[in-house]
Amino acid sequence: MDAPPNSIIDFHRICHTFAKSSGEPLVVLADIDSALRDGEILGLLGRSGSGKSTFLRIAAGLIKPTSGEVLYRGAPLAGPSEGISVVFQTFALYPWLTVLENVEAGLDALRLPRAEIRRRAQAAIDLIGLDGFQSAYPRELSGGMRQRVGFARAIVADPVALLMDEPFSALDVLTAETLRTDFLDLWVGHTLPLKTVLLVTHNIEEAVLLCDRILILSSNPGRICAEIPVPLAHPRDRLSPEFRAIVDEIYSTLTLRSLESIGSHGQAHGGLALVLPRASVNQMSGLLETLAAPSYAGHAELSKLAGTLVLEVDDLFPIAEALHILGFAELTGRSLKLTAAGRVFAQEATDDRKRLLREHLLRFVPLASHIHRVLAEREGHWAPHLRFKAELEDHLTPRDAERTLGAVIGWARYAELFGYDARLRRLKLGTG
Repeated sequence: MDAPPNSIIDFHRICHTFAKSSGEPLVVLADIDSALRDGEILGLLGRSGSGKSTFLRIAAGLIKPTSGEVLYRGAPLAGPSEGISVVFQTFALYPWLTVLENVEAGLDALRLPRAEIRRRAQAAIDLIGLDGFQSAYPRELSGGMRQRVGFARAIVADPVALLMDEPFSALDVLTAETLRTDFLDLWVGHTLPLKTVLLVTHNIEEAVLLCDRILILSSNPGRICAEIPVPLAHPRDRLSPEFRAIVDEIYSTLTLRSLESIGSHGQAHGGLALVLPRASVNQMSGLLETLAAPSYAGHAELSKLAGTLVLEVDDLFPIAEALHILGFAELTGRSLKLTAAGRVFAQEATDDRKRLLREHLLRFVPLASHIHRVLAEREGHWAPHLRFKAELEDHLTPRDAERTLGAVIGWARYAELFGYDARLRRLKLGTG
């Protein structure tokens, strides 16, 4: 594959695997072909577990892909490069160093004269809005100010490419919005030395607000399932029809991928290959009640639900998927619609909700009916947790097996289908 003429970093058929406990390979990324182009902010959007952070670390030269090639300005990327900087989600500051010393640490590898290090660090601090806090320690700073230190340290070396791994997700809503706006002003005003930016995020509106192009990763393994251009001038209006249309297109793409995954894995191995979403009964009940309210009348676009309930992709989709799997709602296009059973559940008292959930678990969740059947056939009507986890690991990763079993146990305990003794780590029929 030839590199685009204006590309800074090119990715040619990138694949990456980790070893399972059994020694078998776990494919995290598969066949990634793309490029970071001069003059653009590229968004990488996907659910947790889609390999976004792994991809960023490969782009930064921090880890080497299992197969494929990364080119930086036409040459193979063999490790961290002076022209590539990273901003992490968790600030990653040295707590024993001052703001100035933390920023200066970003120049350690360049072996510059001491006076030049101090000059560049001070300039980066001024640019990012931290003037006056040079002598402060990280513990004295708010989350937003600590992330500004992270930005200053990343840009102090005058990088060509800046890779950001969910840099605003650990901040409160208002602080994150301020920092996004300030960063965008610096980018649009060409105040920064950067030529390209990669933004890893699971916040759809953030991606549309900042990025010029968005890659959507599917999960298990991570693949590029869609590339969406954002041809909107800055500053962007979140309420404009053009902005909302792109947001809705992303929701539609994610919904389609979710339904495809549920459909394919729900049929494989008697349904035991289906990874159940970690959504609690309280969360599902709350979303059902919200949908049943007169303001929605049983049907809502996912983007509107996310805005009303202040939920991001990794918060909203697991709940919506759980309701879809259980037959209480239908994911269609970019919307969520109550079924007749969902309307009944939203209006019933607790005991009737338990009965209805019990019926739907046995009808729609193969793992729940399988566990119930095994427990019913066993003397004493109990079985160790490990017995079912090992069975799931024939089809799922250990992490997904643990999460799936945790999800079905949580639903079944509420429905009084079977219980779980955490001390003995065993499941028992009924409420035991």
